[in-house]
Amino acid sequence: MGDDSEWMKLPIDQKCEHKLWKARLNGYEEALKLFQKIDDEKSPEWSKYLGLIKKFVTDSNAVAQLKGLEAALAYVENAHVAGKTTGEVASGVVNKVFNQPKARAKELGLDICLMYIEIEKGEAVQEELLKGLDNKNPKIIVACIETLRKALSEFGSKIISLKPIIKVLPKLFESREKAVRDEAKLLAVEIYRWIRDALRPPLQNINSVQLKELEEEWVKVSSAAPKQTRFLRSQQELKAKFEQQQAVGGDADGGGDDEEEAVPQVDAYELLEAVEILSKLPKDFYEKIEAKKWQERKEALEAVELLVKNPKLESGDYADLVKVLKKVVGKDTNVMLVALAAKCLAGLASGLRKKFGQYAGHVVPTILEKFKEKKPQVVQALQEAIDAIFLTTTLQNISEDVLAVMDNKNPTIKQQTSLFIARSFRHCTPSTLPKSLLKPFCAALLKHINDSAPEVRDAGFEALGTALKVAGEKAVNPFLADVDKLKLDRIKECAEKVELVYGKKTGGAAEKKEGKPVPGKMPALSGTGGDKETKDAATKPGPLKKAPAVKSGGPPKKGKPAAAAGMGGAGAKGKKGPETKEIFESELSIEVCEEKAAAVLPASCIQQLDSGNWKERLACMEEFQKAVELMERSEMPCQALVRMLAKKPGWKETNFQVMQMKLHIVALIAQKGNFSKTSAQVVLDGLVDKVGDVKCGSNAKEAMTAIAEACQLPWTAEQVVAMAFSQKNPKNQSETLNWLSNAIKEFGFSGLNVKAFISNVKTALAATNPAVRTSAITLLGVMYLYVGPPLRMFFEDEKPALLSQIDAEFEKMQGQTAPAPTRGISRHSAAGGDDGEEEEQEDVGNDVVDLLPRTDIGDKITAELVSKIGDKNWKIRKEGLDEVTSIINDAKFIQPNIGELPAALKSRLNDSNKILVQQTLSILQQLATAMGPNIKQHVKNLGIPVITVLGDSKNNVRAAALATVNTWAEQTGMKEWLEGEDLSEELKKENPFLRQELLGWLAEKLPTLRSVPSDLLLCVPHLYSCLEDRNGDVRKKAQDALPFFMMHLGFEKMAKATSKLKPTSKDQVLAMLEKAKANMPAKPAPPAKASSRVVGGAAPAKFQPASAVAEDLGSNTMESKPDPKKAKAGGSSSKAKGVQGKKVLSKPNLKEDDDKSGPIFIIVPNGKEQRMKDEKGLKVLKWNFTTPRDEYIEQLKTQMSSCVAKWLQDEMFHADFQHHNKALAVMIEHLESEKDGVISCLDLILKWLTLRFFDTNTSVLMKTLEYLKLLFSLLSQEEYHLTENEASSFIPYLILKVGEPKDVIRKDVRAILNRMCLIYPASKMFTFIMEGTKSKNSKQRAECLEELGCLVESYGMNVCQPTPGKALKEMATHIGDRDNTVRNAALNTIVTVYNVHGDQVFKLIGNLSEKDMSMLEERIKRSAKRPSAAPVRQAEEKPQRTQNISANASMLRKGPAEDMSSKLKIMYRTYRIQNRNMGSHSETTHTVPREFQLDLDEIENDNGTVRCEMPALVQHKLDDIFEPVLIPEPKIRAVSPHFDDMHSNTASTINFVISQVASGDINTSIQALAQIDEVLRQEDKAEAMSGHIDQFLIATFMQLRLIYNTHMADEKLDKDEIVKLYSCIIGSMISLFQIESLAREASTGVLKDLMHGLITLMLDSRVEDLEEGEQVIRSVNLLVVKVLEKSDQTNILSALLVLLQDSLLATASSPKFSELVMKCLWRMVRLLPETINSINLDRILLDIHIFMKVFPKEKLKQCKSEFPIRTLKTLLHTLCKLKGPKILDHLTMIDNKNESELEAHLCRVMKHSMDQTGSKADKDTEKGASRIEEKASKAKVNDILAEIFKKIGSKENTKEGLAELYEYKKKYSDADIEPFLKNSSQFFQSYVERGLRLIETEREGKGRIAASTGISPQMEGTCVPASTHTVSSSIGNTNGEEVGPSVYLERLKILRQRCGLDNAKQEDRPPLTSLLSKPAVPTVASSTDMLHSKLSQLRESREQYQHLDLDSNQTHSSGIGTTLASPSSAAANIDDLKKRLERIKSSRK
Repeated sequence: MGDDSEWMKLPIDQKCEHKLWKARLNGYEEALKLFQKIDDEKSPEWSKYLGLIKKFVTDSNAVAQLKGLEAALAYVENAHVAGKTTGEVASGVVNKVFNQPKARAKELGLDICLMYIEIEKGEAVQEELLKGLDNKNPKIIVACIETLRKALSEFGSKIISLKPIIKVLPKLFESREKAVRDEAKLLAVEIYRWIRDALRPPLQNINSVQLKELEEEWVKVSSAAPKQTRFLRSQQELKAKFEQQQAVGGDADGGGDDEEEAVPQVDAYELLEAVEILSKLPKDFYEKIEAKKWQERKEALEAVELLVKNPKLESGDYADLVKVLKKVVGKDTNVMLVALAAKCLAGLASGLRKKFGQYAGHVVPTILEKFKEKKPQVVQALQEAIDAIFLTTTLQNISEDVLAVMDNKNPTIKQQTSLFIARSFRHCTPSTLPKSLLKPFCAALLKHINDSAPEVRDAGFEALGTALKVAGEKAVNPFLADVDKLKLDRIKECAEKVELVYGKKTGGAAEKKEGKPVPGKMPALSGTGGDKETKDAATKPGPLKKAPAVKSGGPPKKGKPAAAAGMGGAGAKGKKGPETKEIFESELSIEVCEEKAAAVLPASCIQQLDSGNWKERLACMEEFQKAVELMERSEMPCQALVRMLAKKPGWKETNFQVMQMKLHIVALIAQKGNFSKTSAQVVLDGLVDKVGDVKCGSNAKEAMTAIAEACQLPWTAEQVVAMAFSQKNPKNQSETLNWLSNAIKEFGFSGLNVKAFISNVKTALAATNPAVRTSAITLLGVMYLYVGPPLRMFFEDEKPALLSQIDAEFEKMQGQTAPAPTRGISRHSAAGGDDGEEEEQEDVGNDVVDLLPRTDIGDKITAELVSKIGDKNWKIRKEGLDEVTSIINDAKFIQPNIGELPAALKSRLNDSNKILVQQTLSILQQLATAMGPNIKQHVKNLGIPVITVLGDSKNNVRAAALATVNTWAEQTGMKEWLEGEDLSEELKKENPFLRQELLGWLAEKLPTLRSVPSDLLLCVPHLYSCLEDRNGDVRKKAQDALPFFMMHLGFEKMAKATSKLKPTSKDQVLAMLEKAKANMPAKPAPPAKASSRVVGGAAPAKFQPASAVAEDLGSNTMESKPDPKKAKAGGSSSKAKGVQGKKVLSKPNLKEDDDKSGPIFIIVPNGKEQRMKDEKGLKVLKWNFTTPRDEYIEQLKTQMSSCVAKWLQDEMFHADFQHHNKALAVMIEHLESEKDGVISCLDLILKWLTLRFFDTNTSVLMKTLEYLKLLFSLLSQEEYHLTENEASSFIPYLILKVGEPKDVIRKDVRAILNRMCLIYPASKMFTFIMEGTKSKNSKQRAECLEELGCLVESYGMNVCQPTPGKALKEMATHIGDRDNTVRNAALNTIVTVYNVHGDQVFKLIGNLSEKDMSMLEERIKRSAKRPSAAPVRQAEEKPQRTQNISANASMLRKGPAEDMSSKLKIMYRTYRIQNRNMGSHSETTHTVPREFQLDLDEIENDNGTVRCEMPALVQHKLDDIFEPVLIPEPKIRAVSPHFDDMHSNTASTINFVISQVASGDINTSIQALAQIDEVLRQEDKAEAMSGHIDQFLIATFMQLRLIYNTHMADEKLDKDEIVKLYSCIIGSMISLFQIESLAREASTGVLKDLMHGLITLMLDSRVEDLEEGEQVIRSVNLLVVKVLEKSDQTNILSALLVLLQDSLLATASSPKFSELVMKCLWRMVRLLPETINSINLDRILLDIHIFMKVFPKEKLKQCKSEFPIRTLKTLLHTLCKLKGPKILDHLTMIDNKNESELEAHLCRVMKHSMDQTGSKADKDTEKGASRIEEKASKAKVNDILAEIFKKIGSKENTKEGLAELYEYKKKYSDADIEPFLKNSSQFFQSYVERGLRLIETEREGKGRIAASTGISPQMEGTCVPASTHTVSSSIGNTNGEEVGPSVYLERLKILRQRCGLDNAKQEDRPPLTSLLSKPAVPTVASSTDMLHSKLSQLRESREQYQHLDLDSNQTHSSGIGTTLASPSSAAANIDDLKKRLERIKSSRK
């Protein structure tokens, strides 16, 4: 132990890793002490041990391990970084601690696991423990189970997720180890404590003995709800609460509120595995179910029944199954089968849950109508079915169907429907049972309670009672107004008996069988529940949430409405407030009235009422009025008083003064007394009679208004309008309508019966009296304010003249908002009204839409129509769709019953014919508009499939789908879309288009919602995968949508959802979440009044998720089921929450006051674009003023609120200038770090800065200018370009400051103006500055003129707007200015122009006065600068500008598209400047006679993949041949100096230039091409061409056509010009096809025409005859290769196929043409292995299919050449080889693919490739041939020959191959090479023969081959013709890539021999092959490296040797192969060669 001392000295962490266990033990002990000592949990000390903790727990020495475990426990408990070690340590504990014999070790291991859970790492620990359950060692399994149980019992089921544990439980019960089984049992009991019966279904299949034991244990479990006893670190508040409760002795209700949440959370359904049943249906199910014998039908149904017993079913397409079951229920005569089918439906509904919702609408009416059956078992089965179905959908969705059945004559149907409604209501909450639903249901049920059949009445009472209980009296009472007392009591009695499902969470659970509630049983079980049971509420396991709350509100009856109001007032409309008590005031007889009146009025008054003298009557009225004024409300007998007034003469009073008084008194009584409708009835008739009276009209209106206030406007208005239209007086009618218009404005629109008015308005519109019509139209205008556009629908059939008047009225109202109601509010209860208003306003529109007369088109949707829509033939399908369109058009508005149409349309959404898809989408749009809000019920079965269409590859289809979805969403609202899993399923699909469109749509819709269904959470995992999608657009859209998801779900939940991600992804996503958290917008606030309500009642859940404050407190709020979340807070906790709620509202300020660290600018996607739209659409004020008015400042403030941090905005709009300075300082500080934010808010920032220009304080102005300088520097670095909107709202105000008296400021402003030119076109700046010269301020005029001079100097004359002439005239006027500085400035500016432009200036200026002219001339002389300097100046200007701009050439941000930098503005201006600059020295430029040369160096350097070399140009002066070949440099064209700076509208400039390309004038065209080439050559500018590629290519091939047809034929034209033009075209195209991103934009059609043009050019014999035609054709070759390689591979392949088809069809087309097209195709085939993944195979196969349709095999075989059929087969074979059997999945675009020859062919090839064993050298399918070398052939001979022919076919070894073949033939003279040759082309055969003869000649030394071999020079061009045996290699040769020099030498030899020259000298030459590295294997597509080496060698060879060029017409037709001039031997041979070449030439001619 001598080395003890050694380790004692080590630091602790090193001891812990020591190899001696004692050292480690000591280390652990010290570490333990250290861990307990460190009190700062963030201390850096902790991080040292991060990697060691795992070793602590897995120590191999048991003693040390124990200490290690203790230390580890201390570490986990105290270190903030401990969470990072979770996975490894937990895994260590499971594998190395739980198997230890020592109990202490296990205990510590368990504690460590629990401690990790406490520090929020539960999921990771649970994962490790579950892995441990698969361990072989039973000890470990037992310990893991025990740990899980302990964790569950302490932390509860909220933190420990039960689903995965329950999944493995059955397996544990099967274990062989008793210990494991026992432990599993204990765990099962613990789980049961938390979730009760939800555990039964998953365990139903375990051993029955075990199950029995479990049942016994479960019975013993106490029924008290379990409580969490140990808390996470984040739950410290809960912990404190819990401890406090323990101390008090556990008041079960007071604080229990939060914990109870945990109990009902788990739903057995969630714990089950879904079962797939569709595939398990019996094969003959659909036949059997239709069978004649009922026994067979029964068998079929029993099979289904068995399958649907599975409690959870996999989602799928159940439409057909549901359809047949529905048919059985509705039509089958055997009642037993009806019951059975109903059971099946019930099973389906409960197994699919929400996913069954889409079928619910079809089935519900059928089931309800079947209730006519009397048999109890049928009725029961139907009840169970419809109840199960109800749970899968919402009442809203099936309400139409249910209401339709309510009017059925059959009493049993009525009874059962009411009972069903009652049971359904029980599942509702006030929010899911809004007024809009209650209204129609109550109306229908009221009929039922008056029915003659007692059972119908009882059922009606029960339903109404349930409604009353759910929605509260306040909501329901208005509908029960006319029910008599007895019935009302009966309803209330029923209400008290009702037990609500949602109200009592666990109570409900206990009454569920197998987790499926059987609502039918409930009333019996819960007879005593409800409000009366508040006492027990506390002791029940899950107390009624509402009971305590209601109790606190006083007696139950009163408390109820209050509770409803607290719950968001849903459905409880304030308007209907507490109705006055005497609503039911009975009519009093006249005697009683007199009595009552006598008691309160003076006697004299009563006597004089009917006096004959009007004065007495008047006096009487005065007394009457006084008496009324003095009466108390409670003692005023209103009815008696108004009856007195109505007594004779009553309303026939002739004296107008008396009448006025009388009417005034009526108004007083109505205002002061408790005025009932009965009283109103007495007076209204009289009032209406007087309303048209000139003198009394206004009093009558006043009285009517007072009555409306007392009896509610809706009732009053209805009475008044009805009375007015029942009499004839038009004056009364028009005045009544006028009164109503005003009343509506005063009272608001709520509750009005639109339908009744509309019929009266129609009567009024038809009136003969114009006044009545006008009043009616005015009334419509007022209604329009509230109802909106739907109102017009009612009047569409009016006469056009009237309709136009109505439209004009509506037009006037457009954009106005309805005034806030001023009357009718006094009677609202404070709590009741708030929310009501808002909802009222929203509902009105919908109510109106509901009233529209709707047609039922169900009967028009016939089976015939449906089958048409599904027909095989697309034309018939189209007819079907057309019919549907016309049906909907004719009907205009339709009922929701549309029969089988949804299914038919759904299948058309994935029609292979895109036109039909689009038609279907437009039908769906129509459908939505026609059906209105009722379209909701079709969202699941039709809406979601439309979303799928968003994944279509075609842009226009996607756009149509998006429009459709939006139209639907307008009608349905978003809730239907977000509910259920459908949306998340769509997002799951990995289709980039679908994902980006869907996310974009959500990002647009989510911010507008106040709350969302909790199902939105299901989308989050897919949202995260989109954040990491391969596709950039998807990622961007996902990032944009992130803040809006978070806005609804809260950061916590989103962060929690990341736990399932891979660690790398998780970190990235969390970072994005943090970023999004900062940008998270606040939710759209409910109406402003809400705050008061929040404090009073519970904080509605709407507010919570957005707030951190409410998050902890209310974390349960969101988790719970969506319905109950409205009223979470009960009794005592409601105050706490209320206060919380208040904070929540002010959350944004709160957060930002504490912390100003977040970003100051929030990026709102599309915010800026939206603001511009608003300004363009005049929705907001245009930023244009002389001094800023308040409304501008207010407007800016509101616009900023969404995108500027609140605290910064407060500084910016503070009254004190120092705050402005602060704001500017902050903005400067954040400028760099928040570029994107600044740019997204730039328009607002600039507007705010313009406001600062009007401040008088200099310090603010200086600071503003400082910020502006920095800002514009940043923008120019970012390559941002100001939009027109930003410029026009900023620059004019900046120019004002140029005239500032202080020099410093003027200087700064000028500097800023200079910088502006980098981000805004100088030419546009020019106009603004020109405006500035018109100012009254002379300083400003002078500065502006100087600035204009600078602009002209920097950018040339072209900046002058609108034209140089006008601009100069304008400037010259200032030479005569009063002010000296202005005069000087004007003169200097014009001198500057003179320096640039020369004497022309005088022409442009026009006439000046003599004095001015002489001043100018004098000044010009003095400046003595000569114009010649100008071009130089411009040329210099350019580089420095460019550097500035492209210093950071991130072309990312180019401003909005419409204003993208016109890097191209040069285009047609360059032209002018070029002419000017080159005017003087054009001769020098053109010394090189070759006008156009391909920029070879650039091509070679740019692109490693160029596979062909350019030969030297052909010169007829032969001496030139031997000059070293010049590789032409690109000509440097004079570029306009303002190239970068003229940023006007690029697109239009490009369009202009492109249009010039197709010009008939050769020079114009050349100029335009040069400019485009210029742009394409510069990487940073080429982008500008994006979007114009097709346009450019079209122009180009139009020009090619023009040359071909016109120019070439034109004798007068200089042919050099044509070559020049050809060269330009080809050059700019090559530049274009270098840039892959642009090349890809070319579309199929354009590529087809382009290839057509190019191939035609290659075959144009007239071109060869031109001097440089040869060069042109080679360039075209090169270009074609580029086009093939760089274009979008799908498009070019498609184009070639179509071109081939056309060329074969066209009789005029030459065979040569088709041949070249096929060579291109072969070339494409060679590229396939690399490009296959980027190709849209479906499209290509469609093209091939069409080709095969046009050319069936037979027809192809008749072609002269066998090339086409072989080309096609080669292509297909290659595709099959690359794709394998999957290729058959790509036939989607082919309409009826089973008839397609293509499919059959592919199947054959696939089968063939499967069957091929290689026994035969498959000759009949040529495709096999290309692989012939790989097949072991029978005879050795074949092998050798195959090898030889392979060599001949390859480029490098062709010569060697021929030599071998020659040897072989010599050796085996009888060998038959015929089979190898006969499948090959004529070319190849002659090539081989020729080769053999040649070798023979050489070897035998014969002089030469006779020239009569009949091989034309053209043929030699195709160096190695395509042999089928060598498809893979020969294609390369024909395309002329890497053609070995040996081939050319070979050719040269042949030529020489023909011409009688000897080949002896051949050997002296250095072997050419040494110049080229030869790849040994002929690769299909050579690698780039090889190419690089070749190119460099070729370049060297160029320098070493001089080139020899072959004769022109020998090579031109070599297909696409460009030939390489073979380098000649040394210079000694030159003369000799010259002579020979001369000879060759002459012999040719």
